[in-house]
Amino acid sequence: MSYDEPLRLPVAAIPDGCRDWTAGRAGVWSAALPPRWSFLRVRRSIAGAVSTFALCAGAWAAMLGGLWPFVAAGFAVYVLWVLARPELVWAGAPVLLLALAVEARSLPWVVTAVVASVVVATWAAVAVRLRARSGQLERALEAAGDTTARTPDADAVLQRGRFLFPVGLTVLGLGVLTGATAGLWGTADDERGSWVMAIYLAGLAVTALASAWLGRHRAGALRRAPAPVLRVLVRDDAQGTTEVYAADDLAAVRPLFTVDLTSYDDGEEPDEDEADGEAGDEELERLLDAVDDDTPGPVREAVLYGAPFDGAELVVVSADEDPDQPPLTEWSTGPVRPLSPSAGMRRVAKEKAREEQNRQLEEQARELVVDRPPVPVRRWRAGWLDWLAAALLVLWGAWFVAMWFSESGAPLWKLALLGVLGLYGVVRVPMKLAWRITADRSGLWVTGVRGPRHVPWDDFRSVRRQSFELKLRWRGDNWSVAAPRWAWFERRQGLVHPYDALAAELTAMRTDPALRPTGESTAPERGRPLWPLIALLGLVWAAVLVVWG
Repeated sequence: MSYDEPLRLPVAAIPDGCRDWTAGRAGVWSAALPPRWSFLRVRRSIAGAVSTFALCAGAWAAMLGGLWPFVAAGFAVYVLWVLARPELVWAGAPVLLLALAVEARSLPWVVTAVVASVVVATWAAVAVRLRARSGQLERALEAAGDTTARTPDADAVLQRGRFLFPVGLTVLGLGVLTGATAGLWGTADDERGSWVMAIYLAGLAVTALASAWLGRHRAGALRRAPAPVLRVLVRDDAQGTTEVYAADDLAAVRPLFTVDLTSYDDGEEPDEDEADGEAGDEELERLLDAVDDDTPGPVREAVLYGAPFDGAELVVVSADEDPDQPPLTEWSTGPVRPLSPSAGMRRVAKEKAREEQNRQLEEQARELVVDRPPVPVRRWRAGWLDWLAAALLVLWGAWFVAMWFSESGAPLWKLALLGVLGLYGVVRVPMKLAWRITADRSGLWVTGVRGPRHVPWDDFRSVRRQSFELKLRWRGDNWSVAAPRWAWFERRQGLVHPYDALAAELTAMRTDPALRPTGESTAPERGRPLWPLIALLGLVWAAVLVVWG
């Protein structure tokens, strides 16, 4: 699909008087963005990792150094708010500073000073970020002019927040349960650690509930009155996130912001007719195929309902990728996340580099398959990276056991928790050590617990390496395995990860039947069931718990 020719939005779907959000006006909007040090755009994975690290450090300090559990857990929650939910920092920073003042007498002054300085500095950075929102809103309204329109889903049941509300209540219940049973968990150190976890869970619950309320409140306000409208271009990236471009950025050079969207649903009860059910399944498969395509979608004309700014809610009406379908109406399931001009261009450059790498891998795989004499059966199996992943998992489990069983007579709750964690290990380790994928003329045979699963070529949907995982998807099911990966080192040394090579070769076979194997595989070639090895490891793990416990 050429980006010089965006998919057109029917004129009837464009409100009268709707202005184009041109690159010039969008540049004025971008000039109102806060600096990068205000935590404008932090990945969710990084925010979660930093918060988890702060929790672990705080729990260690609480159990060994006597830090008040409220401060230990509160700081970890506060870090999460700074990076992912800045609206809550206004309440969190004063409470955390007050708790530090109460605890100051029992802490070294250096610790109190460092933590207080971090809280004050991040509070100021968040203040800069939140203050900049008014400038973004003002410039977006100037770009839209006086043109407003009712959102297409104004009369529909509001869906925003329906998922996070029950999640928040569930996590809150877990936190209350953890705190109520803190006195039953072994030593005084264990009790303090359990209080840290209880308070942290309560903080996560507050985060989820506040996010649900904010999203629902902003989405409701957008639908209660006519909203500003702007004509733009949109494109879905390889991960399914929507990128928004200026209306005259036909080459999709510089995304203005990203936002997660979900398809419009009018709230009607589903039809129970079998034909409709099959159509729904086909639509779901089409959406999953688009997500797993690992390439960005075409550029499409769209209309934004609502003024975009950092944290805003939007409704987007865009041209569907299928020209036979009516315009697609979607609402945001997360806040608008702006991109500075440099960050937007870096994002596009990285995406193009990844596309080029994928294209080269597919060409190499196709050449390899074409040049190789026809083979009856093609097999892939676990290699040294998978064995390394299994060894790391086993070492982590051994460290956990040694740390918790340093003293004889471990409490029952530790044995129960380690038993649950061990069940995960005894299933994953055999998979990492003994996975196998076999291709023959009938399809794929994929390693399973009870035995190899057969995937006909017609049912095979996609295979891709995503982060550390190799993911296969076929009609109605999927399979994955993970191994270490260092992208920077691979690029510098010109190396190809085994998962990338496997995915490229299987993709070539999927798209071109002439490249597939010509024979039928035998039972030994397909691999053995994993359950005997899983059962053996489970017995070994149970024996370890009995001996040490």
